[in-house]
Amino acid sequence: MPNNKSTEKRVRQDLKRTIRNRTVKSQVKTAVRRFEDLLPTDKTAAQDKLRVALKTVDKAVTKGVIHKNKAARQKSRLMKKFNNQ
Repeated sequence: MPNNKSTEKRVRQDLKRTIRNRTVKSQVKTAVRRFEDLLPTDKTAAQDKLRVALKTVDKAVTKGVIHKNKAARQKSRLMKKFNNQ
């Protein structure tokens, strides 16, 4: 357990940030999964899901949850999957 006020506050902040980061990462994974599940069956609907997935990845970057290079890599791979389908 923390021994002074500043470390107690740091623990509280870390907990809040961990929860926020976990939800944002989960939203990204869900958006990507929905796109990948829809891709083999319906390309037009998958295109809409692709837009949502790219937008969610970009939002995660602006919130500082994932690094911009990781986001670029994810977006590139999603576009590659869509174009090769």
